[in-house]
Amino acid sequence: MPEVSRFYGMVIRMYPREHGIPHFHAHYGESRASVMIDDPRRMQGRLPSRAQRLVVEWALLHQESYWL
Repeated sequence: MPEVSRFYGMVIRMYPREHGIPHFHAHYGESRASVMIDDPRRMQGRLPSRAQRLVVEWALLHQESYWL
């Protein structure tokens, strides 16, 4: 599984063969969410609120590099 980043117990993964809206997967303990790249505030799944805020902040910091 392609791991992009790991921080504060969270793991960010992207799967190159997935289709549909560009997104990544955030894993934190037993919690999982799919996060849209173009608008990281749009999620499917659920993360604890602090983890969600950190994932959104991480995504916004790295958003420009997604398109390189």
